[in-house]
Amino acid sequence: MNTKAPAETTPLRVTTDVVIFTINEHRLQLLLRRQDGADNAWAFPGGFMGPDQDLQLCALEALARDTGISGVYLEQLYTFDWPDPDQGDRVIHVAFYALTPWDRLQGLAGDVNTQWFPMDQLPALSREQIMVVEAAQQRLVAKLDYSTIAYEFMSESFTLSQLQAVYEIIRREKLDKRNFRKQVLGLHHIEATDKFRRNGSHRPARLYRKIHPGQVTIIK
Repeated sequence: MNTKAPAETTPLRVTTDVVIFTINEHRLQLLLRRQDGADNAWAFPGGFMGPDQDLQLCALEALARDTGISGVYLEQLYTFDWPDPDQGDRVIHVAFYALTPWDRLQGLAGDVNTQWFPMDQLPALSREQIMVVEAAQQRLVAKLDYSTIAYEFMSESFTLSQLQAVYEIIRREKLDKRNFRKQVLGLHHIEATDKFRRNGSHRPARLYRKIHPGQVTIIK
């Protein structure tokens, strides 16, 4: 008979962290929330998972509670195992990333405890937070090549130039206009509308829309 005493277990908690991106002023931007109202301590929207929640629901509810944002594209990213230095227990951080068009945020009430930061102007973050941001950005860049994820940044209607700008901002490189349009139109995931948008003195540009809004399609 094995009489060895069971090993002491460490308290374990599970939390969701949401890295939410948008594009504004021709820059990829990240939303952060002040920790406990502190001026210089920032965190991702998120919260601890309750007994009756699944991970996806926990992330969505935390995002809505912390920021007022809902109805966005959300994808599970990675699981991180970090101890909590304040509580002395283990915390499993399940990271998600979310994407939203900037124009969908305009109706939200302002919150002094949340702020959008350009990716090249992030505040001081912990080593763990930086790991999460880098993982989310790398996933986003990678999925541009084999999915329609870029469309999650687009308004209900958009020009091809606006769509190309999203790819260029995320990849941080210029793309050939003719090749880009040929490739995008050849995939048949967007369709032309009968409307146009004028940009300054330039010729009006046709507006397009997603054929399957709210759905990210794998294309390779």
